[in-house]
Amino acid sequence: MLYYLKEFSDLFGPFRVFESVTFRAMGAAISILLISFLLGPFLIRFLTRLKLGQPLRGKEEVHKLADLHESKKGTPTMGGVMILVNLFLACLMWGDIGNQYLWVALVPTLLLGGLGFIDDYAKIRQKKSDGLNSRQKLIGQMVIGLGVAIYLLQHPETQASATKLQIPFLKEDMFVVETGWYFVVPFFVLIIVGSSNAVNLTDGLDGLAAGCVIPVVGVLAVFAYTSSRTDASEYLLLTYLPGAEELVIFCAALGASALGFLWYNCHPARMFMGDTGSLALGGAIAVVSICVNQELLLVIIGGVFVMEAVSVIMQVGCYKITGKRIFAMSPIHHHFELKGWRETTVVTRFWILGIIFALMGLASLKLR
Repeated sequence: MLYYLKEFSDLFGPFRVFESVTFRAMGAAISILLISFLLGPFLIRFLTRLKLGQPLRGKEEVHKLADLHESKKGTPTMGGVMILVNLFLACLMWGDIGNQYLWVALVPTLLLGGLGFIDDYAKIRQKKSDGLNSRQKLIGQMVIGLGVAIYLLQHPETQASATKLQIPFLKEDMFVVETGWYFVVPFFVLIIVGSSNAVNLTDGLDGLAAGCVIPVVGVLAVFAYTSSRTDASEYLLLTYLPGAEELVIFCAALGASALGFLWYNCHPARMFMGDTGSLALGGAIAVVSICVNQELLLVIIGGVFVMEAVSVIMQVGCYKITGKRIFAMSPIHHHFELKGWRETTVVTRFWILGIIFALMGLASLKLR
């Protein structure tokens, strides 16, 4: 809403500042952090009063892990609601609500958060660590991904860029693959489903998922900004995407929401994001990467999430084929826990890896 104050710049000159993407991005981030610091304690007390505590895996599954996490029992979950509310408010306050890129990123994020909320509620109601079954969650994620693909293909402004697949580290005029709807639709669904599930798998230790999302969002914001400018996109050999600057506002709001939540989620966590937050965060970075034509780059900058997902695939596949396990437990962060690493050590080292992967992605801007 504040974006439209620029229309009154003739009456009050300083209102022109609301035309600036960087100013609005900073405003969105700062306002969200302030809201998080003020409302976080109230949300924690509210969730605690409702007894919306996180059910833990039973001791019959993994004795040692259950013992390590025994103190977490009853910690309020569904903290992802704070992330979603902050994100929504920031986009309305600081974004151009007439921009399609803003809504194509925001709506799927909220829908995935809603799917996660249903899953979290089912876990709490049944007092088990399993909520919706995997098929139900997968169908919900696929429907949302399908909606994103259809929307982008149906609109002339996004259709041309949606059918382009850019290869990281190679310039646009050297290696951009032109694709059709028959490739785009299943590919976009795969990216959204894979990313949301990967972040969901990563959300197993205090602060791990939220801390690893922040550098990914930062890199995507840089690509959104450079792609939206004719001079920067031409210089950096990126696809020019007019209007994509509003994704910078979205990324700033998303990163600040994750950071504000991390204030309460760092060890020892006072609340968990649950599937409400993890599915939404994973879907959000997937949709933004699609919008800026950097789907393959997401595999690099989201390297921690890829590690987590691949560890589960390897563990399950190896056990079904050989009857033996590769890791002490999957996802891989639990493997290191069971090998004797402290929880804070695992989280900090994964954060460092996340920053390294993000820097590798930024390097692709110049290595073209």
